[in-house]
Amino acid sequence: MVLLLFVDLDPDLAALRPLGGFFVLRTPGTTLRPLPTLAETYGRQPSDAHGNSLTFRVQKVANALRAPEPRIAASVAQLGLAARLWSVALGCAALYGSIPDLDPGVLRWDPDGSAPDDLWLTQVRPLPADPATIADVVLHGHLEPLTAALNTRYRVAAGLLWGNAGSALAGAARQLDQWALADGRTETAARARALTAELFTHPLLAGTGTFTGTAFRRRSCCLYYRVPGGGVCGDCCFTRAPRSSPRAPSG
Repeated sequence: MVLLLFVDLDPDLAALRPLGGFFVLRTPGTTLRPLPTLAETYGRQPSDAHGNSLTFRVQKVANALRAPEPRIAASVAQLGLAARLWSVALGCAALYGSIPDLDPGVLRWDPDGSAPDDLWLTQVRPLPADPATIADVVLHGHLEPLTAALNTRYRVAAGLLWGNAGSALAGAARQLDQWALADGRTETAARARALTAELFTHPLLAGTGTFTGTAFRRRSCCLYYRVPGGGVCGDCCFTRAPRSSPRAPSG
């Protein structure tokens, strides 16, 4: 059972700021140039105006990493966005006991931003912070359409992308747990752990790896080891980078 402390969401989600860039979210008071919504990013074809934002982001990541294949950059780009979405949702759930509605139609994204991904929520509407609602908001609202788009455009295996989703959730939980314990917030850490454990029972995440405490070992690889100078991540299925492999495990 997940026990939550209910605190009203403030318009700026200020409680997230001490946790760092992966957790902070721009809110309605922010003035930015016109940016695509994530609904537009997921739903349009690459030739459409805002559909190019996903293509643009993958190319930006590819250039930064000198990735030898587009699918590698697509995987890394998806992992970064998944980490941002999980961090905001899990951070709000643990600190407020509710989460903002992260509907892709009201969440804007700057594909030309630096890491962590720059997200702007145009409305702050509270939702319950139970695992089912969080899964509906993040998994079904964002990661399913993003996985479908990247699988179609770049032929990235769905199992690999869901492994990224599990890795991103575990990473967000671990960072939140470390911050909460260092700040003496043991109840916040406990809520985050309990929520994360329940989220990993969801059918889309249950097969992605093993989550114990705050440790995670995934059953797939994000392909980062294939970029020049890259290695294996701490939760990778590989203990060291394969010397030659045409395709990494996809889960």
